[in-house]
Amino acid sequence: MDRTDPLKPFEIEIEVDSSDIDQLGHVNNVVYLRWVQDAATAHWYASATAEQKDRLLWVVTRHEIDYKRPAFERDVVIARTWVGVEAGRFFERHTELKRKRDGKLLAKARTLWAPVDRVTKRPVDVGPDVHAMFST
Repeated sequence: MDRTDPLKPFEIEIEVDSSDIDQLGHVNNVVYLRWVQDAATAHWYASATAEQKDRLLWVVTRHEIDYKRPAFERDVVIARTWVGVEAGRFFERHTELKRKRDGKLLAKARTLWAPVDRVTKRPVDVGPDVHAMFST
C-alpha cells in the first residue's frame, strides 16, 4: 500500500452512530475528542514507514477543542487533520470536524502528541526522519 504524504492534510469519513448521541440528542463532546484521536492515529498509520510504526507509539499530552455546532445521528462527518510545529518531544496536530452535507464546521482542535517507545512505553526522542515527516 502506498503511504500518504504526512505533510498534507489527511481526511477520514465518520458516520454518526446512535451510540454517539447524548441525552441532549446530539453527538457527545467526548465523541468529538475520540474522532480527533482517530483521525490522528489513522494519519500516522497511513503515513509512517513500517520501521517507524514498529518503533513508536504516540500519546496525547494536551487537547484544546472548540465546539462550534452539533452533529446528529446519521450525519456524516469529515475529520481533516494536519501536522503543525514540533518543540522537543511535543508534536502539534490540528483537526477540523465538518459535516459532509453542508461543510459546516462542527469542532476544531489543537492537540500535542509525544512519541513513546513501542516496547518500553517510555518517552523517546525521534530521529530526523520523523521530525521531517510530522512537523512543519
